[in-house]
Amino acid sequence: MNSDAEISKSLNGNMWRLTPADNRQAELIAQKFNLSPLMARILVARKVNENQVIDFLSPKLQNLMPNPFVLKDMEKAAKRIAQAIINKQKIAIIGDYDVDGATSTSVMRLFLESVGVEPLIHIPERDEGYGPSIPAVDAFHAQGAELIITVDCGTTAFEVLEYAAQKNIDVIVIDHHEAEMKLPKIYAVVNPKRLDDDCNIEYLKYMAAVGVVFLTVVAINRELREQSFYQNVSEPNLMNLLDLVALGTVCDVVPLLGLNRAYVRQGLKIMSLRQNLGLNALFDKSGVTEAPSAYHLGFVLGPRINACGRVGEASIGNQLLCAKDAFWADSLAQKMNDYNDKRKEIEGYVLLKAIEILEGTPQEYPIAFAYGDDWHQGVIGIVAGKLKERYNLPSFVMSIESDEVKGSARSVAGVDVGALIMSAKEKGILTKGGGHTMAAGFSLNADKIEEFRAFAGEYVRQRLGEEAIIPVIDADGILDVSGITYELIEELSQLEPYGAQNSEPKVILPKVKVSKASLVGTGGHVRCFLTSANGSSVKAMAFRIADSEAGMALLNSHGRLFDVIGTLRPDNWMGRKGVQFFIEDVREIAV
Repeated sequence: MNSDAEISKSLNGNMWRLTPADNRQAELIAQKFNLSPLMARILVARKVNENQVIDFLSPKLQNLMPNPFVLKDMEKAAKRIAQAIINKQKIAIIGDYDVDGATSTSVMRLFLESVGVEPLIHIPERDEGYGPSIPAVDAFHAQGAELIITVDCGTTAFEVLEYAAQKNIDVIVIDHHEAEMKLPKIYAVVNPKRLDDDCNIEYLKYMAAVGVVFLTVVAINRELREQSFYQNVSEPNLMNLLDLVALGTVCDVVPLLGLNRAYVRQGLKIMSLRQNLGLNALFDKSGVTEAPSAYHLGFVLGPRINACGRVGEASIGNQLLCAKDAFWADSLAQKMNDYNDKRKEIEGYVLLKAIEILEGTPQEYPIAFAYGDDWHQGVIGIVAGKLKERYNLPSFVMSIESDEVKGSARSVAGVDVGALIMSAKEKGILTKGGGHTMAAGFSLNADKIEEFRAFAGEYVRQRLGEEAIIPVIDADGILDVSGITYELIEELSQLEPYGAQNSEPKVILPKVKVSKASLVGTGGHVRCFLTSANGSSVKAMAFRIADSEAGMALLNSHGRLFDVIGTLRPDNWMGRKGVQFFIEDVREIAV
């Protein structure tokens, strides 16, 4: 490709960028591990060094699972929970209403049930707020709880947890959220992001909460074994919990690197056995018949479980994942499906209203800023994400409640929206808020909305300026059509599971001609063939593209040359071993 093509915008207005990689290091890895140049380049670009290749391509728990006691307070927590099990003390669990919270609660619950303990469970509804609450503690105290375990929450719940401690209830936090220097004055806090945790295994710091819970269960199980608990009780097979660990890990969008890769790779194998009645019922309701992949976890199961916490009953996720009766599981899965349909309907309404506001009024600042007094707070985060994608601008969406305004923000490269929210909170514009670089949540009083719009708008303008932000698509490599083989696709499948910081590889096919282009279905899909100068050809498909400039170029190519970017997939229709290319974007080559 010539330099002009490399810096020009695509037909859909995107810039393409080849992910940087050390070519010498890629050649070394290709030779040492007998890999294709493309595969080796992808590994190097993803910061996989020579010593990590085997663990990355074949992640195994026995190689990546550390001694759980490397985490601060883990030994203390495991011994206390084991003691409660042995002494038959009443144990209570407080979780969260998202998928990570539901799976974290379920992993701990299923383990405790397998060793003869029936824990008390509390999943707060969205209007109750995130994390432990004083009413929940009071309810547990009235039921005789002697130990409370919080999962996926609790690290900064100082007042509530210290209130529980004053009631002589031991509290153990198992979490993965950002911590402060100060920690609650309770029995134990197990969190790899504790600022005083000196564990040097970096990949433990980006586990989802369910991964930390599983590590804790391994530690508790070891304690029980050492105390001869299993002389008269069957020891549970902890591997059977990995389907839930995989689900929570994928849906919490944590990096699929290190131990997380092993969790998901092994968890998908367990999930394919369909042993969990709840997951089995949810697969059936979702119409999934093939072997599950990370895609099914993130885009089929996850949204349905999340819908319960957004617009339904938050506890249903945990109930389903721990169901012991197939009929009950089927009933819960149907309920979940219904809530997901309701979530889609509500989300569609809020999104349409937000677009009407943004496109019906001139916007003063380079942000998407919208709010309404009948917008369900359970969908504002999803809508903010969709507005960000539509306008490629930082987006702020708010629901005006009776007592306060609750908002969600999503950002683009160049704007740390978490820092923006914290700055607005420090200035007294927001009452609550927090988050990360690309996503945040916040609350404010209704009379501060316009002040916040001005603050956020100026903050973004200072960092991005007035120029339109051009979206970037990152490519992992450049490949001639002749290099596309079924063997290459099988090799690339070793990179799965795909997810955060390990996306499905995108490759550029340079200087191809388009032939036999036609519309497929009713969704504006385009099917065609791509042919390189040497005559090599590959079947290709572009989804929902027909009404875009790129789609029209494919349908009316007239012998012109294009660069295309997209993903390689197997074509196993009717048992064949073919290949196909899924086009994401198109760039015309100037002659």
